[in-house]
Amino acid sequence: MTVSLARNRNYTLLWGGQALAEVGFSATVLALPLLVYAVTGSWFVAGLALTVDSAAQLLVGLPAGALVDRWDRRRIMLCCEAAQVVALAGLVAAVWFDSVTVPHVLAVAAVLGVCRAMFEPAEDACLPRLVPESQLATAVAMNTARSQLGQMGGTALGGVLFGVARWLPFLLDLVTHVLAFVALLFLRVPPTERVVERQHLLREIGAGLRWVWGRAEVRVTALCAVVLNLFFTAFYLVVIGLAQGRGASEAEIGVMAAMLGVGGVLGALAAPRLHRSLGPFRSIASVFWALCLLTPLALVLDSPYLLGGMFALMTFLAPTANTTIGTYQLLLTPDELRGRMSGVMAVVVGTAGAIGPLVGGALTELLSAHAAVTACAVGIFLITVFVTVNPTLRGYGKDLIQEEEEA
Repeated sequence: MTVSLARNRNYTLLWGGQALAEVGFSATVLALPLLVYAVTGSWFVAGLALTVDSAAQLLVGLPAGALVDRWDRRRIMLCCEAAQVVALAGLVAAVWFDSVTVPHVLAVAAVLGVCRAMFEPAEDACLPRLVPESQLATAVAMNTARSQLGQMGGTALGGVLFGVARWLPFLLDLVTHVLAFVALLFLRVPPTERVVERQHLLREIGAGLRWVWGRAEVRVTALCAVVLNLFFTAFYLVVIGLAQGRGASEAEIGVMAAMLGVGGVLGALAAPRLHRSLGPFRSIASVFWALCLLTPLALVLDSPYLLGGMFALMTFLAPTANTTIGTYQLLLTPDELRGRMSGVMAVVVGTAGAIGPLVGGALTELLSAHAAVTACAVGIFLITVFVTVNPTLRGYGKDLIQEEEEA
């Protein structure tokens, strides 16, 4: 008899601890640039804090995946939580005593980025060991919901707490990571019988890249995710500029942007059911078609609240596609390669997310608002057509469906 996820001790420990950590992390992400701006008065320097965090995640992503496949994954997660606690404790003390410096803040941002790059593939690789295959899709969807809820709650708390005292958001992050560390102490990951011949780290990274490239299902979904993520992040910036040009206030733009999270949370809660009812191909294709059909609405919607509703609809189906892709990739990948697969995908998608805003900024500067929206719409339409006709995606996950039916 399969135990429900809510009664799965190991999964609830991991999920609960990381739900708290997500809140703290999101509060810090908002507060870091505010802290740097308060110290320097420069928004350019303030932006470096988030740039360092993102750059650290991208630079460490590939070796992190290989190290996750080498070392004990639970121990990696514990070390990451401990390192973040130490870094945040130093930052809280520096802010408390009014001795914080920009290099110190950037060093903390780098530590947080490296730890996130190590922790995420370790958690992904552990997940199939903690839950049965029949519940893996639900677990992946619940992890997505956890991230969305943590981002929404942490962002709101970060702004409020920073207004009370500059050190409070970082103290919140510190406390949540302590609690996450304690939860991991009680986590028990079932052992795996892995007999792997150790090679040079670069060769192991290369083996992970070759495996990802050699599997058509992984390669094609990665390509499509990169293109869609690039155009959507560009579109997001273009729409903010469009709304601002139409006279929307900062508060209205904030509500509009927050609707992305609302759509993501609702979509994550619905993802397990939609994943089962739609099937693999339609789960993936639906999000592409949703964005394809909704993007042109930015040309005719004047109200920032209606644009926010458009954002919510755009992000509603994304968790279903992510659940389908994430579940299939974890089941398809051998245990000894799961860390590297997760690391490669994080770097690939993260790079697209980093480039997208630059593309959106360039489109906004070089073209009119309507032309920039049209350019994004055309890019999304072309990748949607590719997804619809691609034979690899049309047959995506059929072998797993057959196995589930036979079981």
